[in-house]
Amino acid sequence: MDSEISAPQKKLSKNAIKVWMISDLISDLIGFIVLTVLFYLDYHFSWLEWIGWILIGLAVLAVLSPIWSIMRPFLLYKNWRYDVDEEFLKLKFGAIFEEHHLVPMTKIQAVSTSQGPIYRKYRLFSVKIETMGSTHTIPALSEEIATELRNKIAYYAKIKEVE
Repeated sequence: MDSEISAPQKKLSKNAIKVWMISDLISDLIGFIVLTVLFYLDYHFSWLEWIGWILIGLAVLAVLSPIWSIMRPFLLYKNWRYDVDEEFLKLKFGAIFEEHHLVPMTKIQAVSTSQGPIYRKYRLFSVKIETMGSTHTIPALSEEIATELRNKIAYYAKIKEVE
């Protein structure tokens, strides 16, 4: 038996980069606000000296974080691939630690699409695939592609819609 499984080739939406950048920068902003409050509390209540040093260390990381928040979305987009056929859902992602997932269609129990507020602005959806022991998500797909992919996976996995 000489059946080789091909690597996934389909890419995410190009808007994924913008969405991930916005999400990361919002997280960075929240981190800066929390850190500012902690510095104020440290100053106001004269906490122990070592707490101030920890806050300074966190501040250094917080200053470097936006640089990573700008680079990370490009790396994610460049390395994210997916594909689906009658036998497997194939996922490949990760820039530093590359992961390859092969999910047999016979193991898939549920598939759904979801959209948060930032995804909604860019008309993107995530497709969530559930098996008995794990959940896999394909992020940042256009509505048409996400719906088509969800329906194709449901068809291949023989998932029945419950009324």
